[in-house]
Formats: sequence, structure tokens, C-alpha cells
Amino acid sequence: MAMKKNRKMFYAFILGILACGTILSWYFMNNFGIVSTDDAYIEGRIHSIASKIPGTVKLVNVKDNQIVKEGDLLVEIDPADYELKVAEAMANLDMRKAALEDAERDKTRAEALYNEKVFPKERYEDALTAFSLVKAQTDSAEVQLKIAQKNMEYTKICAPSDGHITKKSVEAGNQIQPTQALLAVVPNDMWVVANFKETQLARMSPGQVAEIRVDTYPGRVFRGHVDSIQRGTGSKFSMFPPENAAGNFVKVVQRVPVKIVFDENPDEKYPLSIGMSVVPKVKVR
Repeated sequence: MAMKKNRKMFYAFILGILACGTILSWYFMNNFGIVSTDDAYIEGRIHSIASKIPGTVKLVNVKDNQIVKEGDLLVEIDPADYELKVAEAMANLDMRKAALEDAERDKTRAEALYNEKVFPKERYEDALTAFSLVKAQTDSAEVQLKIAQKNMEYTKICAPSDGHITKKSVEAGNQIQPTQALLAVVPNDMWVVANFKETQLARMSPGQVAEIRVDTYPGRVFRGHVDSIQRGTGSKFSMFPPENAAGNFVKVVQRVPVKIVFDENPDEKYPLSIGMSVVPKVKVR
């Protein structure tokens, strides 16, 4: 009985060692050569939408958080004043063209009479000067018409890309000025900015595989890869970079932003928003 008991204990001991070996092997296979940080977040582009001209908002064609496509009408400014300016510019151009035709006939007649020695040189030069002046006025009128037409086009503000509407602060009837922020469009193209410690970057390089876990979706793992490593620590690009020349230097491990892009587009079940916290793991082995 004692031998059987000892044999069972021996087998249990061996099985325990094998189990521990398997667990340790799995741990090292999945964690050795992997660097991770929780100082990471979702980043993306933000298109701030503003008007190029002043006016009264006639129509707001979008709502908060609405999905839009590139070219969709977002805001329309009342075009009445700009239509009048286009009409005025066209009338001015027609008048200048008529004056240019008269000046060109006078120049041609003066040139012929000057060649026949009927007109003195001074009158011929006066005709040339008058023609040049009217020609310049006509060119200016053409430019003014183009400006008026372009301002007319600016009464319609369209989406610069596909994305979602955010920070909408404009309503119909508002008086707006150029460069005044009306709303923003956040495109669907997003990536991760991970601030790794400088001691974690020795073997990191673009192209390495990454796993991205988003705090909002526990259990969901997104696939990605390292796109690039910033050539400068985050503190160097802050508003008040550290100044170590004062003599009170304390060495602090710096963090370097690393851009990680998604290999897959998150579906509608897992929408991402700029600023979400994530935990990326990069396989550097």
C-alpha cells in the first residue's frame, strides 16, 4: 500500500511539473519579446468647418453625430446678397468691355492717322494710354466677377471627407463670420498613438505586429502594426518643454509616441472615437 501511495504521489509530482512547465512555456511564448503600455489612445484627423464669407445661415443640413459623405451639403448661407454682387460684377464687366471696344477703335484710328502723319505723336500716345487704361479696368472687372462668383459658391459649405459630425454649434438664422468654427467632421480613418518608455524601443521597428485592446470593448482584440516612431519625445513637443540647464536635473524615463495603425476596419459593432483609451501590445522579438 505504501508503494502504491508513493507511486501515485510520484506521478502527481511529475504531472505537476509538466503542468507548470506547460504554463511557463505558454507564458514566455506569449509575453517574452512583447512590449505594452497603457499610455495610449485613439487618434484621428479632425476637419474644423468654417465659412470663408460672412452672412446669415439659411440652412443647416446635418445633426449631431450624423454620418456624412464627402461632398454632402452641411450648411448653406443666404445667397441673396451674393447673387446681387454677381449681377453687379457682370454689369460692370459688360460696361468695361463696351468701353474697351471704343478704346480699341480709337487706338486703331489714331495709329492709322499717325502713320499717315496726320496725328502728332502725342495724340497717338494718348490713344495708346487710354486703351491700356480701359484694358486694365476690363481685366480688373473680370477678376471682380470671378471673386463674386467664387463667394457665391462659398455660400454652400460641403463635407471635405466621409465621417461623423461633431461639435456642431451652428443653427439656421445665425450671423456668422469668416473662420468662425461651425462644426467638425471626424473621418473614419483612425489609429493609435502609444507613448512607450524609451527603454522599450530598442527592438521596436515599423511593420511589427501589434494587438490592440480598447477599454470600451473588453475582450475584443484588434489587429494592427507599428507604422512609425516619432523622432522626439513627447515632452520635447509640449507647450513648456523641460529646461535642464538650471542645475536641478532629475533623470526621468521619457516616453516616445509610436503610431500604430489598424489592419482591420472596426465594424459597426465596435465604433471607435478619438481619445478612447487603449492598451497595445507590440511583438518585438
